[in-house]
Amino acid sequence: MRKIGKQLITIQLIDNYCAWLAGCEKSEKTIQKYRYHLIQFMKYLDWRPVTKERVLIWKKYLRGHYAPISVNGALTALNGLFQFCNWKDCMVRFLKIGKASFCQESRELSKEEYVRLVEAAAQKGNERLALVIQTICASGIRISELAYISVEAVQRGRAEVECKGRVRTVLLTKNLCIILQQYAIRKGITEGAIFRTRNGKALDRSNIWREMKALGAAACVERDKIFPHNLRHLFARTYYEAEKDLSKLADILGHQDINTTRIYTMESGNRHRQQLEKLGLLVTSYNRLSLLL
Repeated sequence: MRKIGKQLITIQLIDNYCAWLAGCEKSEKTIQKYRYHLIQFMKYLDWRPVTKERVLIWKKYLRGHYAPISVNGALTALNGLFQFCNWKDCMVRFLKIGKASFCQESRELSKEEYVRLVEAAAQKGNERLALVIQTICASGIRISELAYISVEAVQRGRAEVECKGRVRTVLLTKNLCIILQQYAIRKGITEGAIFRTRNGKALDRSNIWREMKALGAAACVERDKIFPHNLRHLFARTYYEAEKDLSKLADILGHQDINTTRIYTMESGNRHRQQLEKLGLLVTSYNRLSLLL
């Protein structure tokens, strides 16, 4: 696109940019996220033209209200639009984010907590939710990929999942296939997606999120730990702990960058602290009690 004289952001411009992104085969989720950030920036500008100074002020505002990774997500949307419009003089640098050594302990879902969530869903009579939770955690799929778990996929023992322009094969364990086949038979589902609404449409992620959150009290699990993507993280940590094969795990999860997979296998500092305490390298006594046990 040619450089526009007066650098104004309008809904029409955002629509054109999003249409271009769709033509570049960007995912619907990515386009929605970009649109949200661009509309927020447009509202901030309030019909004022885009300048580097105003972009920097917006960046400073974002830094004071959002996590660094969220700030960079917003800047990605802005820089992409600026490049699309050839407003390259308005582009800004991303925040430099240091590599984290541990994940937040308050967000790490344990296997025991996962089991309690499944049991809580079953006790509430929500068989569909209990199976959704187990399917995500047993296969490592994204919540957006749940629609690919179909009757046909279960019969084959594998699902061909398309995400971010790539197709990968997700293997489904024998026991999972048996459980899902039995569920499909009871529900009269003979083809297509197994997890669906009463109207026959593929289950929406917002419904799953809301239903999972409602399990917190019954399962004795903190609400901050309860979200579908955390099940994918639990799968990744469990697989890596058993196999110690980061490259294979990246293929299973559908990651192009193995550094993304490293984030998934990150544990909380609590487990590392326990390992350090087992080293027994303290020799000083405390309260007349030796620390060397």
